[in-house]
Amino acid sequence: MTPMLNNLTPGRRGARSMKRERRVLIALLVALFQPLGHQSAPPGSGRAQATPLSLTAHGSSNHQAPPPATVTELRAAIDQIIQQPSFATTRWGILIESLDQNCAWYSRDADQLFVPASNLKLYTTAAALVHLGPDYRFRTSVYAAASPDKTGVLKGDVILYGRGDPNLSSRASGGGTLTPLDRLAEQLYQAGVREIRGDVIGDESYFSGPPLGVGWEWDDLQWYYGAEISALSVDDNFIALSLLPNETPGPPAKVLTVPETTFVTVINKAVTTQAGTYREIGMHRGLENNVIEVWGQIPMDGPGLNRSVAVHQPALYAATLFSESLARRGIKITGRVKQADAKYRQQAPLDFSKLAELAFVESIPLAEELRILNKISQNLHAELLLRTVGAVVAGEGTASQGIKVINNLLQSAHARRQGIALQDGSGLSRQNLVTPATTVDLLRYVYRHAQRDVFLASLPVAGLDGTLESRMAGTPAQGNVRAKTGTTRYTYALSGYVTTAGGERWVFSMMVNNHTGPLSQAINAVNEICTLLARFGG
Repeated sequence: MTPMLNNLTPGRRGARSMKRERRVLIALLVALFQPLGHQSAPPGSGRAQATPLSLTAHGSSNHQAPPPATVTELRAAIDQIIQQPSFATTRWGILIESLDQNCAWYSRDADQLFVPASNLKLYTTAAALVHLGPDYRFRTSVYAAASPDKTGVLKGDVILYGRGDPNLSSRASGGGTLTPLDRLAEQLYQAGVREIRGDVIGDESYFSGPPLGVGWEWDDLQWYYGAEISALSVDDNFIALSLLPNETPGPPAKVLTVPETTFVTVINKAVTTQAGTYREIGMHRGLENNVIEVWGQIPMDGPGLNRSVAVHQPALYAATLFSESLARRGIKITGRVKQADAKYRQQAPLDFSKLAELAFVESIPLAEELRILNKISQNLHAELLLRTVGAVVAGEGTASQGIKVINNLLQSAHARRQGIALQDGSGLSRQNLVTPATTVDLLRYVYRHAQRDVFLASLPVAGLDGTLESRMAGTPAQGNVRAKTGTTRYTYALSGYVTTAGGERWVFSMMVNNHTGPLSQAINAVNEICTLLARFGG
């Protein structure tokens, strides 16, 4: 069973982080409808504006201590930060290089292997951008063996075929939660379909291989950031569950799910208690079913509990939601809802030449997807991209083929990659091992690539957005540092770009492993180092 959620902490991700991620995603989706690279702060907001397509240094620092005047002083200042007693048993790997002078200004164990956490998303998104291009779109199709007859009857199965779209959801299309599926249902209705005399099949065979990453931990699998991977993924493969107190003590707490669907079963044993009592809630979803158990107590005057619970068998989930969309549109289904994976298709392969595409939806461009993925660090999206790269470039939609493409990209970039081990696309696996040097080499390569501006626009900006929204605000690093965060238990990383006060463009990678103290210690230390870099005028 999952531990009781006294402070509302699922696995290793806290409620504050999850709420911030939702706020960031909403802001991102609004920004997606602006021209890429033009993010404006609201009038009168007092917030600095980001400059996505270039690296710009901010003005003078508010810090009382003078900035380092020489590289020697800078190195000494960094050493002082990472040699604090709180880091006595912590491993630090740091490499800071100049993009302008092609030299290293600081190096500490830069060629040693570290767990990168979500810094691995830099590798996945770089490979996707280079090989697929910024305008790449994912297509989700509805196939049938024939068109409907004059009475509106479609005889045979309807196949909802996914090709790895990370944004088959309202969060990328606006409107209700099931908007993309409703659009597909509407297209079928407009094509004359009134009844389907067959099954509705969710087909995920575009990808093959296991639905979970190598080395993923059990603690992660029931939450949204450990969601199963499928070529047919809807709403990030999770159910949004809200637990609310009742108006009076005694009755069960109220449970709401979004979307409302028959696909999940909630067993609610949580009760409402007197005002002023403590809140203690437990939640669990089995690894092989979609039964969500909730237990514990919530005070009648207490705040609600919001959780994003991953679903099992996401292709079947998508097909279920699609069948519900069809029913709402008035299309009758006489068959069942099923799923088909790559193993099934080995025995019953699809012959697209004999199928009619009755409906389809296309995703937002890849450039816009990267802004979602990197800024909020969306694990499932990274895994879908990894397998898409494998399918498009190597002809097989597997993690292993996607990783081969990444390794080939690193070779083309002349990256120092001896000994590295890549296991997934998101960094959730603790079995990933890379070096700060490899990461810096990759970032330098992308910075000099034709798609540099798109890549820079996807990275969180210190003090402004994404996972760096609340970091380094009010310092010269704000609006200047563009970098990808990475966090797992005992691990923290930050890699990206900064422009110094002297106008020099630097690339850096900082990786912190085996830190068993508070995560805030590592984050604050990395913040201090980034601020030092931004203030440096030597």
